[in-house]
Amino acid sequence: MPTSARILIADDQPDVLEALRLLLKSDGIACVVVKHPREAVETLRQESFDVALIDLNYTRDTTSGEEGLALLSDLHRLAPELPVVVMTAWGSIDLAVRAMREGAADFVEKPWDNARLLSILNTQVELARTRRRAARLEVENKLLGDSEGPESFIAGAASMQPVLALLDRVAPSDANVLILGENGTGKGLIARELHRRSRRAERSLVKVNMGGIAESVFESEMFGHVRGAFTDAKTDRIGRFELADGGTLFLDEIANIPSSQQPKLLRVLEDGELERLGSSRTLKVDVRLVSATNADLGSEVAAGRFRKDLLYRLNTVEIRLPPLRDRREDIAPMARDFLRRAAERYRRPGLVLSDGALRALAHHPWPGNVRELGHVIERAVLLARGEIIEEVDLDGSVVQHASTMTTEANTAGLAGLTLEQAEQALIRNALDQCQGNIQRAAEVLGLSRGALYRRLEKFGLAEG
Repeated sequence: MPTSARILIADDQPDVLEALRLLLKSDGIACVVVKHPREAVETLRQESFDVALIDLNYTRDTTSGEEGLALLSDLHRLAPELPVVVMTAWGSIDLAVRAMREGAADFVEKPWDNARLLSILNTQVELARTRRRAARLEVENKLLGDSEGPESFIAGAASMQPVLALLDRVAPSDANVLILGENGTGKGLIARELHRRSRRAERSLVKVNMGGIAESVFESEMFGHVRGAFTDAKTDRIGRFELADGGTLFLDEIANIPSSQQPKLLRVLEDGELERLGSSRTLKVDVRLVSATNADLGSEVAAGRFRKDLLYRLNTVEIRLPPLRDRREDIAPMARDFLRRAAERYRRPGLVLSDGALRALAHHPWPGNVRELGHVIERAVLLARGEIIEEVDLDGSVVQHASTMTTEANTAGLAGLTLEQAEQALIRNALDQCQGNIQRAAEVLGLSRGALYRRLEKFGLAEG
């Protein structure tokens, strides 16, 4: 029998209930036993099960099976995905066929064979879990189908070594992790790395942008809903917590969760229990939570906008990501990785970054961090005129900053030179940066191509 399986058993005979309870207990199975169909319905409203095992005949009518068939219908109405195995001491083939037609998963006669009964329950539990996994994957594909493939994890900079050390220690555990850092620093990539290194790596990693969920649909998005819960609820919906059951749930921009919804999130984190919107049936979920924000949650707590007890649940461990300007050793390898992926996407194989372009990237302050670097490289791939991406192919802000840095660096070296000598030095420097490309050197110097040629001839620098 699969681990952690839970069975709901309904039968009006105490000796039968006790025999089934002992049989399942010996096989390591948890079960809840009830004596009346009404109790079974009420129990299912409050708890979730992997399979139900119900008698077809009760004290009011011990032969027709009508009470059991009515119970079968009620259970399917409450939990359409729940497999129901029926049993009766009256070995009627007609009744068995009718039960199967009305949705029973299987049929057993009393007295039962222990091995056969356990085999039937085991099979139904596995089938039900397979169907639930397939449903979760279908929803996950719809939610995440437009996302890009995983990025390379580049972290060679000295400032990233404490982050790597924390990842090594924390990832294998189920501890909740709060990732802090500026916008665009790669918090989502760290969340993926935590999941990849965890014991949950074979299960789902579900990402939710908390800033993108309207307060009016928060419960439906996070906890799901049942058909009829509100006007547009035409079908049951799986929430993000159920979708991530057994895996990892990544709540990005966690500071944006509405105050009114924070207690509901806290309850799930404390108890691992939730109810779909419109249902009183409690579901158990096993989720490892990873959150991220660029906000100062301490200040948000002090201002009364974020619950302190929720923060304590989120930040069992905190990981602080340094901005890209503090990990410059990673800029070149990141740029090459972005280039490789963008070149594949836009079918421009063979593109490389020139030394001048790499120098410009290395000196840029990157206020948008890793995300900005990716955008700059993607734009360069689209606009590059040859197979080598030069400095002038980069975003204007990067080029302008690089030019400013070059000018400042060279100013000290120009001291004591005449105006003509200084002009020659600047022209030579621009030509070196652009590997002799006249057009690009002219753009770097802010000259027309003709104006640069005239100066080259004047100083005897023109090619013979």
